[in-house]
Amino acid sequence: MNSEILDILNQQFGHKQFRGLQEEVISRIMGSPKGHSLVLMPTGAGKSICYQVPGLVFEGGTVVVSPLISLMKDQVDALKKKGVKAAFINSTVPAAERQKRLDDFVYGGLKFLYVTPERFRQYDFMFRLKRAKISLFAVDEAHCISHWGHDFRPDYSGLGEVRKELGNPLTIALTATATPEVQRDIISSLGFSEAEMKIFHQGIRRPNLRLEAVECFSDEEKIEQIISVRKKAPGGGIVYFALIKTLERFSEMLHTKRVPHLVYHGKLPAGQRKKVQDGFMRSDTMVLATNAFGMGIDKPDLRYVVHAEIPGSIESYYQEIGRAGRDGKDSICRMLYSQDDLTIHMDFIKWSNPEPEFLNKLFGVLKSKEHQIHALGREFLENELFYKNRFDFRLDTGLNLFVRYGVTEGSIEQRDIKVVADSLPQALTDKPEFEQKLLNDQKKLLGIVQYFRTESCRRQSIEKYFGFSDEPECGNCDICD
Repeated sequence: MNSEILDILNQQFGHKQFRGLQEEVISRIMGSPKGHSLVLMPTGAGKSICYQVPGLVFEGGTVVVSPLISLMKDQVDALKKKGVKAAFINSTVPAAERQKRLDDFVYGGLKFLYVTPERFRQYDFMFRLKRAKISLFAVDEAHCISHWGHDFRPDYSGLGEVRKELGNPLTIALTATATPEVQRDIISSLGFSEAEMKIFHQGIRRPNLRLEAVECFSDEEKIEQIISVRKKAPGGGIVYFALIKTLERFSEMLHTKRVPHLVYHGKLPAGQRKKVQDGFMRSDTMVLATNAFGMGIDKPDLRYVVHAEIPGSIESYYQEIGRAGRDGKDSICRMLYSQDDLTIHMDFIKWSNPEPEFLNKLFGVLKSKEHQIHALGREFLENELFYKNRFDFRLDTGLNLFVRYGVTEGSIEQRDIKVVADSLPQALTDKPEFEQKLLNDQKKLLGIVQYFRTESCRRQSIEKYFGFSDEPECGNCDICD
């Protein structure tokens, strides 16, 4: 590794040496010839260094695709503090400022441009971006590419075509969680053969995270477990819930017991969410949250993560517990397992996989009764769909899918939703694909059950799920004790 690279690592990022596979990845990206890479590293292992260091050396700019607005803002703010010229473009940026930032990147005034994948849909954006000298194309949270991943984003699946339009730049894809099947899907979706894109897999073992799972038969038992973890691991922590109503009920119970905590979920006003997040970052407190909380949260001294309701997959679980102990110190990750939680997730699976027949009906109503929907809003649409169960959220999923696949523009809340596609894409109407996706999600939930019931090392159980079958026992879980 030449001195220029080490100087950048030291002066710009404050590190004296590379960690894990960072040096190997950077050597491939900057080698002769330069090589495309898929990088899998645990949360907190320093994936961003793998593209940020080369990006500062390359003559052209680096485009970074990121799925979350909050995540890209945090990353850009961190780069700016280091004196690096970087910016992001997303829906929160006014049109005039978006144009200025894009021009700055095109004409070399920025080294890094962070964008959401949906931005590439816009013709004017792509037309101007193609004029830029792009030395590196970085795809963060690359598991979002895969239809079989736990956080599929349709616009991610089009990044292979985006690469072609941008002249097939050198590419690096990065994620913390990807099964062998998802890894293959990432590579092919980006337009590579497996021989063209080298996989760097650092493993997923985080020895400082203690893994525990406890079966609970009541809310009171769960409250006791939460308080127990808090006493055992003083410091900041996150308690995750699947449902907002459960979170609010537990918050009331903890208030009764005079246990201080914060509350965060997607239905809070934006200002309140920011206040909670800022308060959490500045203190050693506990926050009760849905999984909307955590992405982009870089709090190194998080001492515990408790799942008061089980997550829907091993991928989600691993990603969420990965937010603990980023400073390398001991942290507790405790799952509170309840048979009733499975019912919740079975409903989630049903709601997140609307049948092709339902989507076709929704498409037809949106297309033929736009004026009534604009005038009367959501209630009219629900009645047209014979929407009788207020706990059935297929409509929300369908509307979100239509936006993601470019079928509609606007929103039902603003009463300006309109159909802009002639027909539904095959991905939304293919019955065998729907059935396969449903089965895949059910298998993911089964993975959580198997993790709880395992009689061998919990860390081995997770590692086996991600394709590592020969790892030693961890010595730091409730099974190994």
